[in-house]
Amino acid sequence: MSRTLEAGVLALARAHGLFADGGPTCVGSGPGRVDVMGGIADYSGSLVLQLPSVQAAHVYIAGRTDRNLCVLSVGDGAPPALRRHELALDALLSSSARGYPACRALFGEARWAAYVFGVLAVLIREHGARVDQGFDILLTSSVPEAKGLSSSAAVEVAAGRAFAAALDVRLAPRDLALACQRAENEVVGAACGVMDQMASACGQSGKLLRLLCQPAEIEGYVDIPAGYVFHALDSGVRHAVSGADYTSVRVGAFMGWRILADLLALPVQLRSGRAEFRHPQWGSHLANMPPSVWLDLEARVPVAMSGATFLGRYGATSDAVAPVEPERTYAVREPTAHPIHEHHRVRTFAALLPHAREPGVAELLGELMYQSHASYTACGLGHPATDALVSTVRAAGPAQGLFGAKVTGGGSGGTVVVFARADTRLPPGLAARSLTI
Repeated sequence: MSRTLEAGVLALARAHGLFADGGPTCVGSGPGRVDVMGGIADYSGSLVLQLPSVQAAHVYIAGRTDRNLCVLSVGDGAPPALRRHELALDALLSSSARGYPACRALFGEARWAAYVFGVLAVLIREHGARVDQGFDILLTSSVPEAKGLSSSAAVEVAAGRAFAAALDVRLAPRDLALACQRAENEVVGAACGVMDQMASACGQSGKLLRLLCQPAEIEGYVDIPAGYVFHALDSGVRHAVSGADYTSVRVGAFMGWRILADLLALPVQLRSGRAEFRHPQWGSHLANMPPSVWLDLEARVPVAMSGATFLGRYGATSDAVAPVEPERTYAVREPTAHPIHEHHRVRTFAALLPHAREPGVAELLGELMYQSHASYTACGLGHPATDALVSTVRAAGPAQGLFGAKVTGGGSGGTVVVFARADTRLPPGLAARSLTI
């Protein structure tokens, strides 16, 4: 689907009660993204490298004469899958005034609609948006869902741009991304980091967004060297950032960071249910710890710990999004190690990528990707389907123009990204899973 609404889709929307008085008056778009390096380390402050995809979500809006909000999602298939949700504007305004938990409770099983209306709630609460009429909202997207290509962030950014235009709210791209992240964290209830929304709102076509997630600082854009490409391969396994594995790994990383604060004798204060502390060199971000320092301390960080034991001993983590649940047991050591090593890997990858044509450098880049993939698996975010794709790439190797591969985004299925020579034909088993990016 393009920014210009196709006549057939407009007719379909009208058949479902939208745009009765004409066509849409505002449109917003947001691309998906391919996570080349960085992934889940974003919530710990890592550097990440993100490639916007050519697929995008589009949100079309027109005002209504009543005070209802009606959204229709039209899938990209044939025939298109349709989802419709209607919400009273006054219910959203009342819930927004009471707080994000009240907003989240509005959607029940229609969780998909929270990705659209959650952004509107954030614009109302945080950015002074005044809404005094209902809206018809049409959502289309060519970003594959649950493939680790950030279909949710694409929808959020598209919705944010459309609502901002309709309500005359002026937001810089970075501020838009942060608003969309808040919507996903607070209204949808998914403990995502910021890289997906930043890649969608601030990415540049054909370039890697170099983003330092502390919390969302753009360091620049990295060209893909001539003669090389990134491929995206569909594992066939659905992925959800809100899944328990992703959330438990995030919690484990913040538990480890809090334990390290004690090992490093950092002053810690508990405020509003959160632990606050800073290292004089590394600040408040786990990813800033040098790997060599971590290697001296890792044996003193437990492999796993129950939530109840952790809370009794340490009180809380510094994470405002994913709380420690007393009844659960969390892996701690590996989730803590991952962002420390990943930040180092991503910085090395970014430094080497412009030199990919020099002898041996492409192989080094690939090795960094393989290390990242292995670290995901050690954290518990692997899957046999993604492991099989990575193993196939490794077996083909540089002799066939394939240098490295890794799972993307939140892991546990989804998409594998591959670094290859541009003139390489993917083996049939991989080519059949190739996604257009």
